Amino acid sequence: QVQLVESGGGLVQAGGSLRLSCAASGRTFSNYVMGWFRQAPGKEREFVAAITWSGGGTYYADSAKGRLTISRDNAKNTVYLQMNSLKPEDTATYYCAAKPGVVHTTAVKYDYWGQGTQVTVSS
Repeated sequence: QVQLVESGGGLVQAGGSLRLSCAASGRTFSNYVMGWFRQAPGKEREFVAAITWSGGGTYYADSAKGRLTISRDNAKNTVYLQMNSLKPEDTATYYCAAKPGVVHTTAVKYDYWGQGTQVTVSS
């Protein structure tokens, strides 16, 4: 069992930055693939980014490339999503997710989820 807690969301102006954090429990955290997903009202949950246990493999949605960066610090049991050049279209609830094994970009493949943190980008 893995528990995830997101933080760092808030209100930011377009063009600004936020860094989301996901604190994970469990001794096997370093062996888990970690992902970020987001969900806006009336829309399906969509993939944002994922990272392998080693941090050596990262994957991004097209909408995130060049603006969002996923990273992890296994010593701190924490995964980050650095969000730069934010746009109003980035407004959503952001969820941290975890799964053992290989990277997937679909939400149904992930076993553990955080409670979500709200990101609102104003024009």
